[in-house]
Amino acid sequence: MLSPNSTFYPRPLGVTPASSLPQSPSAPLETSRQLVGDDQQDAYYFRSLEEAGIKLNSPQISAVRHGKGPILTLAGAGCGKTTVLAARAGYLMEVSGVHAGSILLVTFTNKAAAEMKDRIAALPGIRPAAARAVQARTFHSFALTLLRHYGVQEDIFGESRAQHTVLKMLLRQNGMSEAFQPESLLAMLSAWKMQGSDTADLPEKTQDERDAKRVLLGYEGWKQDRGKMDFDDILLRAAALLRDPAVLKPLQRRFQYIMVDEFQDTNRLQYEIVQMLAGAHRNLMVVGDDDQTIYTFNGARQESILEFDKVYPGARIVTLDINYRSDARILGLGSELVARNKRRRDKRLRAAGQRGDAPRFATPSNAEEEAAWVVNQICEQVEEGQFPYRDIAILHRTASSSRAVFEQLVLKDVPFVQHGAAPVFYDQSLIKPLMDHMRLSLNPRAMDALPSALGPLYVSRDAGLEYIQRCEQEQAKKYPLIHLSKWDKLKPFQQEQVKERIKLIKSLHKLKPIIAIQEMRRQFYDKYMESGDPTIFTHYKETMLETLDEFEAAVKKFETVEEFVQFADELSRRHREMESLRRAQDSDAVQLMTIHRAKGLEFPCVYWIGASEGIVPHSTALRQDIPEDQKAALTVQQTDAELDMALEEERRLAYVAITRAKQHLYVTSPASHHGKPADVSRFLLEAFGMEVPDKRKTREESRTGGTSSYGTVGHTSYNRNNNGDSQSNGKGSRQYRSNNGDLKSSGNAGDNRIREGNKDGTDPRTSSYVKHDRQRSAINHKDHREMEMLDERDEDRLSEKRGSGIIRDHKAFSTPGLHPKVASTTSTSSASTHADSTRSGVNKAERTETVAVWKCSSVTCKAWLRQKPAVASGKTSKKANSGPPVCPLCSGTMIAGTRQVPMTNRFGK
Repeated sequence: MLSPNSTFYPRPLGVTPASSLPQSPSAPLETSRQLVGDDQQDAYYFRSLEEAGIKLNSPQISAVRHGKGPILTLAGAGCGKTTVLAARAGYLMEVSGVHAGSILLVTFTNKAAAEMKDRIAALPGIRPAAARAVQARTFHSFALTLLRHYGVQEDIFGESRAQHTVLKMLLRQNGMSEAFQPESLLAMLSAWKMQGSDTADLPEKTQDERDAKRVLLGYEGWKQDRGKMDFDDILLRAAALLRDPAVLKPLQRRFQYIMVDEFQDTNRLQYEIVQMLAGAHRNLMVVGDDDQTIYTFNGARQESILEFDKVYPGARIVTLDINYRSDARILGLGSELVARNKRRRDKRLRAAGQRGDAPRFATPSNAEEEAAWVVNQICEQVEEGQFPYRDIAILHRTASSSRAVFEQLVLKDVPFVQHGAAPVFYDQSLIKPLMDHMRLSLNPRAMDALPSALGPLYVSRDAGLEYIQRCEQEQAKKYPLIHLSKWDKLKPFQQEQVKERIKLIKSLHKLKPIIAIQEMRRQFYDKYMESGDPTIFTHYKETMLETLDEFEAAVKKFETVEEFVQFADELSRRHREMESLRRAQDSDAVQLMTIHRAKGLEFPCVYWIGASEGIVPHSTALRQDIPEDQKAALTVQQTDAELDMALEEERRLAYVAITRAKQHLYVTSPASHHGKPADVSRFLLEAFGMEVPDKRKTREESRTGGTSSYGTVGHTSYNRNNNGDSQSNGKGSRQYRSNNGDLKSSGNAGDNRIREGNKDGTDPRTSSYVKHDRQRSAINHKDHREMEMLDERDEDRLSEKRGSGIIRDHKAFSTPGLHPKVASTTSTSSASTHADSTRSGVNKAERTETVAVWKCSSVTCKAWLRQKPAVASGKTSKKANSGPPVCPLCSGTMIAGTRQVPMTNRFGK
């Protein structure tokens, strides 16, 4: 049973009481009112800003006053960079006499560009016509306007699903349906184009590269034949056009002052465009933060900031170092953490934000307990009136790491907005085939589950399903899949595989879910996922294997396949019910998103989950910690320099997570990840002065009898004790907090046993399937499009739509009296919601039904499940007579009850 104790502590596990929490110094209180005297020529401009409520600090004033020449403005998190960009545009127009049409301000999203225009228009003394004349655009909007001006009329082909459909068609035509994933091909193509390279020059040294190139050239040809271009084409063609002096020189004469926002996110091609436009006059202002470079997989280059003064000798550098967002202790933690990076410009932020609470830390036993602690505390905070739901954000590293929290939020009726990721973990395309195999084991005639079984048999889904349906009309079978064993289009070995697969399906319902999934992976699924495994795309496949590991971790708490499938179906059903209420809901909801998506946002209360080794930092960046003989077996080899860069990006990611919080920050570090022990993230320990040893050195010392442990170092920090005694956890052991807060040992966590393949060369999993001994988790920090994240091109859809970046709003459906916290926080909005639904002719009562449910008997756990309908057959399963199920969240007992829910069909309509 999960521990209900969610006590958070002032230090991460492993940090000694002697170590003080880092704290940023307070910023000076002087603003432009004291810093700009009335006798100065531009005093009138700053007085007018002050009257409008804009009081700039010293570094902001310096940046706003900058005239001609290049300037790098280092803008720390929450330091008011948008205010500076808008105020400088106003200064150029009002004080320097620059024509508004001569100013070009480039950013990355339509939302940011629109906000910049609004900020400029709101400045005192700026006429509406002047505000409209300032060109505030995204890179893609500027490039598209340029192309249209010069007669390029191709339609934009930017919808991800449509792109995937075309690539799947081309893969089938080339006989490579199982060899490549469309996402991987598009990621490779995009990375290639953003380097300014032509598709015709794609590498073709190996057969895999030649195959990929053939498909991608076919994709480019398909677009060209139909007069289409994608978002990468827009930038690539605009850059080519700007290389023509006849095109470039008029633009250089027009745009005399160029400003670039979020400069750390620019890729090579975008930077080249900026350099060409500013080449004649060098009046270039770039604003960014190298400590927030977290999109290198999208082509972002930290070198753009680090080497700016080398590209532009004599450039001014101004550091915006006064943070108006976070409590000094939250800011101090983030600053001390990121200061460990070597490849960065030195800066220390000072605090001017509203005082809140010190960061708090917890070490739950696993992701399930972590989710329970976080969601329970959120419910308590809302019930006590500390926050509305909308002020709370839960940040996670990858899509799979949000699975447990998602389940807690859904089953406890907590309203939340999930940004971008797949709605239900068990409905993901990677997981669904395994789920459908288990559904077939419970009901072999579940026709909806059959298509998922055909792919792993290497049978065309459309043709195979058509054949099965035709045979079923002639003679129905208990196992419709058996028809394929007599299909003449299959080779004899494939027909035999069908029979073997049916034998496996028959056995699955007798196994525990974890064993059933492992057996499917051992017998066919991992091999199916790895079929046609080109090394240039292995990062994508390894990311999928990480999701499969998370799947295994999710099912461990279930005893039977039937129980687990019922839970997953209930989760999907409840999600559809929430979706059916989206139009009638307010915006008071917890924000659930990846750290990448949270960049640029801020919240009064932030929960950063998964702050453990292997999650943040991600296992990919820790490959240097793998024994050499295991590292040699990895599908993707990385140099130590690449690994160091990857680790620094992970540290920047942690910094971004921390600095999203304004007054309250809670950090959880689960003690195990996918069944393996996991230490508290080294980044947290380092921020408190702990020294995390180099594991490669540790292994060498262990061969000679040496030992090592976390220790403190005399690293300079804000208001922190540097004498710090260290507390060793012991050799290979780890500790955790029990419910009363005492530290207990959980035994040896340093098992580094090395599994070797069988001597006959066969896959060792066929004889001893030990899933966690493979290094499956990988995320490419250079060119992989992270599946759960809306990429920068999708942000720039050049329209109001966000394309594939769907924001899913989830709102609990509650009957009166069940959840007083919801009623108390949304009473006003409920009335307006009812009025809206009445005006639209939709009555909530007409869309509901009363159903039998199981409700958790625990006061703190509000989970409920729909009772399984009675089966008409005369057969009675053992499960039907076994009484109430165990609560899937807290493992407590459940009691029978009823509940009103929205009426939805199987498609949620």
